[in-house]
Amino acid sequence: MPSDLIEMPGGWFRHPSSIVDEGASIGAGTRVWHFAHVCGGATIGEGCSLGQGVFVGNRVSIGSNVKIQNHVSVYDNVTLEDDVFCGPSMVFTNVYNPRSAVVRKDEYRDTIVRHGSTLGANCTIVCGVELGEHCFVGAGALINRNAPSFGLLLGVPARHAGWMTRTGERVPLPLRGEGEWTCPRTGSIYRLVGDRIVATG
Repeated sequence: MPSDLIEMPGGWFRHPSSIVDEGASIGAGTRVWHFAHVCGGATIGEGCSLGQGVFVGNRVSIGSNVKIQNHVSVYDNVTLEDDVFCGPSMVFTNVYNPRSAVVRKDEYRDTIVRHGSTLGANCTIVCGVELGEHCFVGAGALINRNAPSFGLLLGVPARHAGWMTRTGERVPLPLRGEGEWTCPRTGSIYRLVGDRIVATG
């Protein structure tokens, strides 16, 4: 562990420049890096990494082994399940129609990012959506609707452009129909059934 990190009770680590408010729940092995701010109501699992300048709001739930790269703000009503990757400077929102002159704190919309998903650098996730397990959002994409498990989402606004494996390899199957493909890296079988992928192995 780098010498500039301080070990805290419970076995997690923080940089001296970070701010962690009293009441935050942080799992063992998690690292909170330079100038990050974790609010007191946040829940963060084990083995996570919060990069430089990361902000985590009060009503946020983050699973284990989540990697949040530099300059990402995880606002209230966002849930990140285990093994989620948030690329540098990607954006979450929690109000759908913000106005500076109108208070809408009682209108926050829930955003759920399911297990194993990747959110590429500089992408934007508009609040109120659910991203399925192991989906892959490309760099710079704009997500304004739900994403299927294993789906590859590209563009502004994002379109469903294909399928990705658990390990981030492109699955050479059509978007809809039937078919089967075996991943040469892992041996897992990806089966297309209608408009969804089922993975085994």
